[in-house]
Amino acid sequence: MPIEQRVVSGPKIGGKIGGGSGAPQTEAEPAPEAEKSRKKLVLVILPVVLVALGAAWFFLLRPSGPAEPAAEPTPEPGEVLTVEPVSLNLEGGHYLRLGLALQLTTDVAEAPDPSKAVDHAIALFSGRSVEEVSDPKTREKLRDQLAHELSEAYEGEVMGVYLTNYVTQ
Repeated sequence: MPIEQRVVSGPKIGGKIGGGSGAPQTEAEPAPEAEKSRKKLVLVILPVVLVALGAAWFFLLRPSGPAEPAAEPTPEPGEVLTVEPVSLNLEGGHYLRLGLALQLTTDVAEAPDPSKAVDHAIALFSGRSVEEVSDPKTREKLRDQLAHELSEAYEGEVMGVYLTNYVTQ
């Protein structure tokens, strides 16, 4: 039996498909590869843009550091509360006669009990040597330390300490 071969070819240039209908041929839709490449491009560019925006914010717009709290207004000086002098034991059998005056703020309604001030002074000055408490620089440091401790102990009602009596023997 003889084998017959047929060759099927596409339309000829300028020819019609199927040889019959006179309808013009429409262009095929864009290839799916073009859509895939567009999606890949978006997936690459989007993270780059986001990183660039984040870097711009970090270097240009972010706050320069922690926000500083508003400074508390400095208290205004009020009355001065005089504390009776006390005798404190020093090293080597010596003693210190210490008198204090507390500078109160204007916020204080009534004079506080000076017992806390005496207690803090005893704890700070007792047991020191005569040379140590006689040195002007050390005396000033001790006074400043006592003022700081009393400011905390009296919760801001005391803003300063004056030494009214300071005798060593």
